[in-house]
Amino acid sequence: MWLLFAFIAVPLIEIALFVEIGGAIGLAYTLVIVLLTAILGTWMVRTQGRVALGQLDRAFSEMRDPTEPLAHGAMILFSGALLLTPGFFTDAFGLALLAPGFRSIVFRWLRRRVRMTHFSPSASPQQPNPHRQDESVIDADYVDLDPPPKPTHDSSGWTRH
Repeated sequence: MWLLFAFIAVPLIEIALFVEIGGAIGLAYTLVIVLLTAILGTWMVRTQGRVALGQLDRAFSEMRDPTEPLAHGAMILFSGALLLTPGFFTDAFGLALLAPGFRSIVFRWLRRRVRMTHFSPSASPQQPNPHRQDESVIDADYVDLDPPPKPTHDSSGWTRH
């Protein structure tokens, strides 16, 4: 039900803001602001996305719980979608999600509502042993003894046989 409410309320809020702000500053300035927030948002999503990927990589390499970096990455991706959607309300929320402090607040709010049942990294990554022989792998060279098949029809001139 909340999703239905959001799909109805957000477009209505956006239309109302476009009418009010467009009436106050004019159509040209309104369109420039919407275009600039999309461009600025795209740049910010790329930079924040790189930071989030670095944090995720560190969490995996240090064998820590990757929940928070994954959640930050998902929120950055969602903010990018909001910033590319024309509108002042979605742009404001998208820009807010690009702020790490706001994302942390949203993450804590989500963490209280979502229960993770289990996370267990392995004790140590498995390293292949070069001295161990695997019986399921056969290392060999081969020669094809069957001759290539003869054409079943005459050449059309378009292909070579």
